[in-house]
Amino acid sequence: MGFLTGPIPILPEGGSLRPPGGGKPPAVVALGGGHGLSASLSALRLLTTDLTAVVTVADNGGSSGRLREELDVLPPGDLRMALSALCDDTDWGRTWRDVMQHRFRSRPGVDGALDNHALGNLLIVTLWELLGDPVAGLQWAGALLGARGQVLPMSTVPLTIEGDVLRLTGSGLRHETVTGQAELAVAGTHSNVVNVRLLPPDAPACTEAVSAIRRADWVILGPGSWYTSVLPHLLLPEMREALCDTRARRCLTMNLSNETKETSGMTAVDHLQVIRRYAPGFKVDVVLADPAVVEDRGAFAAAAAEMGARPVFGKVGAAAGRPIHDPLRLAAAYHDIFGES
Repeated sequence: MGFLTGPIPILPEGGSLRPPGGGKPPAVVALGGGHGLSASLSALRLLTTDLTAVVTVADNGGSSGRLREELDVLPPGDLRMALSALCDDTDWGRTWRDVMQHRFRSRPGVDGALDNHALGNLLIVTLWELLGDPVAGLQWAGALLGARGQVLPMSTVPLTIEGDVLRLTGSGLRHETVTGQAELAVAGTHSNVVNVRLLPPDAPACTEAVSAIRRADWVILGPGSWYTSVLPHLLLPEMREALCDTRARRCLTMNLSNETKETSGMTAVDHLQVIRRYAPGFKVDVVLADPAVVEDRGAFAAAAAEMGARPVFGKVGAAAGRPIHDPLRLAAAYHDIFGES
């Protein structure tokens, strides 16, 4: 059981921490989606130039859902957020980050076709249509932004996430099937999610993503929405096989809150047990957790040990406000973890 107690480093503009022990930066693959993956990438880009983001492609809500439905493309939103997180902290990087994240808003009373679309989503889809290749399109987008690393989809086909939930009603427990990432993300508010799956079940994993996982020094899974951003990587057969077989060391990063709309009532230990249930062959070297969200450290350490991992506790959340990871604190934690390997 480890504790992170070192000072938070102060970085120069656009700078980075030195690789642990000096020498060649580690090859790191970070998996997830949405704000959780964005947080880990914002930290990891300070540690290495050999960084690959592998992103979920099951989103069916908002701008991404509309583009997916209308144009039959991968949902670009989580991919856009990953690219934005890899932008340098320079005038160029900050400007392009804001451009990618900019959303159009129609004036009141006007039902505009562009309303709520993110410009970055439209840019990514444009590159896909021109190049006819989702991986190549993301490479071109990354080059334009000067991204510190590459962004890849977990699959080259759009995925649908589906789950079974148990709802407590006046007449007892009722079983329901919830289809769609946006719907499942809020399904746990008044119910228990008991089963999750991807459709199609035999969808291909992105070849480049599988290759990156197999050659990595470190694989980082999480933080993020547990059922809809973290778990999907272990539900895709080829991806799960690569994650189980890779020689890379593996770090599972816990969320800063256990009480989300899809995991209401779950403890930190419950989160680990979900991973073990769906991917019993997936072993972990380190589980990184903020002590504020671990109710019973002994039980948590035991659950981590069942996955082959040692727990590392450190304050990685922002000083105040919403439960979001602080990039510098998270970078310092990863830096120490990498250096102890």
